[in-house]
Amino acid sequence: MASLLTKEEIKRILQSRFENDECTRLNEIPKPSSLKDIARASKRIVHAMKNHERIAIVGDYDVDGVISSVILSQFFDDLGVDYSLIIPNRFTDGYGLNPDIVAKLDVHVIITVDNGISAIEAAHICKEQGIDLIITDHHSVPSILPDAYAIVNPKQDDCAFPHCEICGAQVAWYLVAALKEELGVEYDLSSFLDLLCIAIMADMMALVGMNRVMVKKGIVELNHSKRAAFEAIKQYFGKATLEGDDISFLIAPLINSSGRMEDAIFSYEFLKSKNVNDALVKLDYIVSLNEARKEEERLLFEATLPYVKEGENIIVAWGEEWHEGIVGIVASRLSKRFKKPAIVFSIRDERAKGSARGIGDVDILELIRSQEAILLGYGGHKGAAGVSIEIKHLEQFRANLEQASSHLNKETLEADNDLLGEITADQIDFELLEILENQEPYGQKNPKPSFLLRNIAVKVDRLIGKDGQHLKLILQEGSNALEALFFNYDMKAKQGDHIDILFTVSRNDYRGLVTPQLLIKQIVNKY
Repeated sequence: MASLLTKEEIKRILQSRFENDECTRLNEIPKPSSLKDIARASKRIVHAMKNHERIAIVGDYDVDGVISSVILSQFFDDLGVDYSLIIPNRFTDGYGLNPDIVAKLDVHVIITVDNGISAIEAAHICKEQGIDLIITDHHSVPSILPDAYAIVNPKQDDCAFPHCEICGAQVAWYLVAALKEELGVEYDLSSFLDLLCIAIMADMMALVGMNRVMVKKGIVELNHSKRAAFEAIKQYFGKATLEGDDISFLIAPLINSSGRMEDAIFSYEFLKSKNVNDALVKLDYIVSLNEARKEEERLLFEATLPYVKEGENIIVAWGEEWHEGIVGIVASRLSKRFKKPAIVFSIRDERAKGSARGIGDVDILELIRSQEAILLGYGGHKGAAGVSIEIKHLEQFRANLEQASSHLNKETLEADNDLLGEITADQIDFELLEILENQEPYGQKNPKPSFLLRNIAVKVDRLIGKDGQHLKLILQEGSNALEALFFNYDMKAKQGDHIDILFTVSRNDYRGLVTPQLLIKQIVNKY
């Protein structure tokens, strides 16, 4: 790298990420009316509410789907509306609205949240049975749309909504806003910002424009939230405040773990807990599911490693009865570790169900779509997708995707490389920490900046964690001593080594003393 970065340059680079944002305040976000079909949807739901027709909400088992379900159901609770709710079980129901779920519901209106855009067959059955189907979703729109009463999805070509990269919970929230307007009632829509910031970050939405505004405000609301669930999280984990990193590394994985391991209804009920004691009991169970998830993930990750081929630009792995709830996280870990898109399948009953993760500028959904002829089904967005296929086509699918991705170069695969540049140890101080914290929250399109530090001496090395899988180092350059952590390290450094490291900077708050802490992403060189 040619020259060392100054703090002023770091500040300027980070601020430049938002110079094209059209939306910088909450009162500038688009109006509900700009969403196609939202007026039609809200009129029909209000008619059902006023005439005591039976309404069902059908959600999804990830964080976004659970929070979407909480938002719409809480609005109905607050208005005394009778409804039934189904969050499909990943293992017994599969994803989204399907004919079996329609068969369970004796209702006049079905509202999907965070799913439904591919539910062609279920929509046809609803039509036949005189059920009005209202789809609210944000996933990529297929070439043939379900024949529904109304479809609210900003990704539709003829939808005037200016920000199509929003999550399912935001679409559900917009539906609540339209219902409030249609009913002419007073209702505090900002009371959902604490939940929305979690869904936006967990579903990997770009943290620019309206998403950034909603997450920034949402994190403030999260810390003042009256929701028993968030008070329980603070108590359980001994946290005075919750930050963006707490959403990414603590709250989202917890909410996700129920749907991954057993049933998402546990997380739904946890978020709707009426008091802190009730929430703590539910949280304790969810924590146990998350611990089981971590162990399952570790074993499955190791099982996929033989599928990683040096000269290939994509990883496609599969195994008999691999845990369906974990394949997505393992695909994510593989893509991050090896800087390649990854798809991991679980095989059961002659079928393989897989989860895919993109990397850099690679559009994983487009790669999967190129194989449509041999697939049973697929859906998702640029960064993450689901796919199912018959076992007999797996090898062909892998070979075709290997061919389709062979032209990808290092720049495309590592385009989201968030390396800002090289700095020296004496620049890593409280002032740098403040510059970095001023640009939070970090996430998609606003990645947490990484830095390069060259030839720094290792003074102390220690293995930490239950199985010694993490590395703790004290690094020294001149009179500057820095604490560094390397989670799930893949290269060990020991006392006396000199190393080049790629790292991010985080806040270490120990008994009121705030110091910068390095989180190592990679040991680049060792001398």
